[in-house]
Amino acid sequence: MKFKADVSQERIGDLEKSLAALPGTIPEIRSYEFGRDVLHSQRSYDFSLVSGFDDMDAMKRYQAHPAHQAVIKIVQEVCENVLAVDFNY
Repeated sequence: MKFKADVSQERIGDLEKSLAALPGTIPEIRSYEFGRDVLHSQRSYDFSLVSGFDDMDAMKRYQAHPAHQAVIKIVQEVCENVLAVDFNY
């Protein structure tokens, strides 16, 4: 995620708190890690989220879950750009 230039640290904190609540709310989540960039290089984005699910159906239920949809609204508010990669492992 690349934050908008004018987004406040408080709002980023709101995003982090909202993300932290999801694993206890959405049973499909098997692994969930997120954090802020520490290098701040020119190629760096500001924030990353890596999540794991049992299968694609579980991921789709997670994506549709109302708690996840509420977090998406925060992401849309604070981010100028979001990149995503979905893969099987």
